[in-house]
Amino acid sequence: MLVVILIMAVGYIFQRKKIKGSCGGISDLGLEKVCDCEEPCDKRKELNKRMEAQRKAEQQIDIKILDHN
Repeated sequence: MLVVILIMAVGYIFQRKKIKGSCGGISDLGLEKVCDCEEPCDKRKELNKRMEAQRKAEQQIDIKILDHN
């Protein structure tokens, strides 16, 4: 068993690929993360704030483009 783990470790070191499941992992399904937390973590809250700010900025750009036409 240790030999198998050693071979896997050497393969990981040389290939530098992320370890993932046999089906490719959650990212292949288009999901960033599966979380059943009631309250998002601080990183997720910050990401949500940035995404909302970007969405608002894009809407403002769209409105300016429409105003010029």
